[in-house]
Amino acid sequence: MPTGVPGLIQVAGLTKSFGAVKAVDDMSFTVEPGSIAGFLGPNGAGKTTTLRILLGLIRPDSGRATIGGLPYADIARPNDEVGAALEASGFHPARSGRDHLRIYCTVNGYPRTRADEVLETVGLTAAARRAVRGYSLGMRQRLALATALLGRPRVLVLDEPANGLDPEGIAWMRRLLRGLADEGSTVLVSSHVLSEVRQLVDQVVIINSGRLVRQCALDDLADSGHQVVSVRTPQAADLLDALSRDGLAGERVDPRTVRVSGASAERVGGLAFRAGIELHGLHAEGSDLEQVFFALTGDSAPTPAASTSEVS
Repeated sequence: MPTGVPGLIQVAGLTKSFGAVKAVDDMSFTVEPGSIAGFLGPNGAGKTTTLRILLGLIRPDSGRATIGGLPYADIARPNDEVGAALEASGFHPARSGRDHLRIYCTVNGYPRTRADEVLETVGLTAAARRAVRGYSLGMRQRLALATALLGRPRVLVLDEPANGLDPEGIAWMRRLLRGLADEGSTVLVSSHVLSEVRQLVDQVVIINSGRLVRQCALDDLADSGHQVVSVRTPQAADLLDALSRDGLAGERVDPRTVRVSGASAERVGGLAFRAGIELHGLHAEGSDLEQVFFALTGDSAPTPAASTSEVS
């Protein structure tokens, strides 16, 4: 039986090298039950390798990764405890979605009716009898999630689950995962694009080059000194000069608009008042989370969507 908190994901001092390449370097983080964590980092950061270690598919060089206090291999009935979808390609192309799920039901001792239940949950009932070869990438993503949900697990581990989903599908996935977390499930979702998960997650675990960069609540990431304020003024040049003297960065968007990074609206307004600068508008845009993410990971721009089969 698990000796830790049921559903708690713990990664402690995890290290894994492939030859001369250190894919994971002394990684440590936790994900609490009842929450959704975004596991974020650029391509090649070590996300998939970490998830594979967590699921017992790769042996670490050192450190531990546990679920409910146990390594995955030591969980008596792992499919009842953990649902995982690392890629959406492990299907027999000639087999229907329903038959694929029924095979998993037989292997794990679940009633065959459970296949139809999860097909309805993921919105694939109408395609249940179709061969998987005719499924789109988004449909295969849904089928992979249905497979993960068969055992009603308390923990979900998903690698790039938004790959191939259209905007409606992404909104559906958010509602589903949020509902599961609200019922007490633990959800760990990897992505290399913050915008895909920013409306879903409660916290972020940001990694780069195999190392943890930051773990915090999403709101704390937003408040990490990267605030953006939009200012309307007929004295844009004077405001830029005043900002520079105060050590702040300003960008002229148009002749009468300046965007200021790294300062609150109160600070910018007070600075303008002291400098005698007339303001026609002062609006706090909040934090630019994408800029924060790329600043923390050292990237300068989003990267194209990657295959979930990467060993990274």
